[in-house]
Amino acid sequence: MPPEEQSSWTAALRGESAGFAEVFERHRDRVYCSALRLTGNVHDAEDVTAGAFLELWRRRKSVRIVDGSVLPWLLITTTNLARNLSRSLRRYRALIDSLPRSDSTRSAGEVALERVEVTVLAEQAGKALASLAKSDAALITLTAVEHYSPAQAAAALGISEDAARTRLHRARTRMAAALGAFVAESDTVSTKELDR
Repeated sequence: MPPEEQSSWTAALRGESAGFAEVFERHRDRVYCSALRLTGNVHDAEDVTAGAFLELWRRRKSVRIVDGSVLPWLLITTTNLARNLSRSLRRYRALIDSLPRSDSTRSAGEVALERVEVTVLAEQAGKALASLAKSDAALITLTAVEHYSPAQAAAALGISEDAARTRLHRARTRMAAALGAFVAESDTVSTKELDR
């Protein structure tokens, strides 16, 4: 075990949260990437990652150290949790599929298409947000996503309310233009794919 991890793990074994936090910081990205590969879903990967570290904390006295690290134990636990989640979801879907449906219920295809559209829009909005200056992106995030007022956003960013309103107007205009460009690009790609 590297000396840094050894000291962090020793502290965690004594029940010190700071030591455990260091172990978490050291391994969370690897555990999350593994969970994401196994679940294929960001939300499920976050749940599995949290579950793996909860198990690490709960079972810290009996965790098997491999090649001087707790990471292998974490990765095995991540795999087991992801498999359990997958089985639970299959059982849940089977139950849902067995329930009687009314004729007015939307088809799975309609729901899937709606989810794809939402995902594409979210991706385009993320790209448009990333195209803005850091402070403008923060303004948009605080006001449009987190629902803070322009005055509250201004206070958080350390600027005047008037400056925030002006920059917010400009940022919205630039973001709308960027979104329009992404939508146009997406429509062009879709048309080309249909023409094949």
